[in-house]
Amino acid sequence: MRILVVEDNYRLSESLKTNLVNERYSVDTAYDGQEGQDLAELTPYDLIILDILLPKKDGLEVCRELRRRRVQTPILLLTARDTIDDRVRGLDCGADDYLVKPFAMSELLARLRALLRRQQPYKSSRLEIGSLFVDPATHTVEREGRSIDLTPKEYALLEYFMYHPGQVVTRNMIEQHIWNYDFECNSNVIDVYVRRLRRKIDHPFATNLLTTIRGIGYCLSAPNTRQEAQ
Repeated sequence: MRILVVEDNYRLSESLKTNLVNERYSVDTAYDGQEGQDLAELTPYDLIILDILLPKKDGLEVCRELRRRRVQTPILLLTARDTIDDRVRGLDCGADDYLVKPFAMSELLARLRALLRRQQPYKSSRLEIGSLFVDPATHTVEREGRSIDLTPKEYALLEYFMYHPGQVVTRNMIEQHIWNYDFECNSNVIDVYVRRLRRKIDHPFATNLLTTIRGIGYCLSAPNTRQEAQ
């Protein structure tokens, strides 16, 4: 999942980015409200962490403007303001959640996972397709009871597929959600990672879940719902 952090406190921004990257998220950062709004309108992020007290344009104004422009990305507001009225204003401007500083990173991560689940077809915290299970909280992966060890980027790719079950995921979608602006994605890097992932989640088992849709992208689905490769 790709996340935008809009926070003018450099130390806090770097701390958030480091922790989120360690949790397998792809992260971009902005240090003022206008830059954050521009990035949010340009890129299809999965979630936005937005401070309220920002230079150039405050977080509430950014939130209202994004909603006015029909950007529906979930927004988690961060602020030192903790009165009920402050929280109401934040939620009324279009935010999905509100977290008061200082906060525990474990709570922030739990709130992010909860916000991401709201956008997905899963009712439980574990992601499941056929005999394949992924737990976003622990980053564990297993199929048919067998544990599967993935690199951080392989895990991020699998999690993105799991959040789009039965859907055709294009290479452009993968590039936009799995890599941030600091990474230059070569023409075949996505195919390389997909091959590595397939070797781990499909090849040791009797049934393949990950299908290549020629000329378009990929589809992860249970055998009875899989789209045939073109």
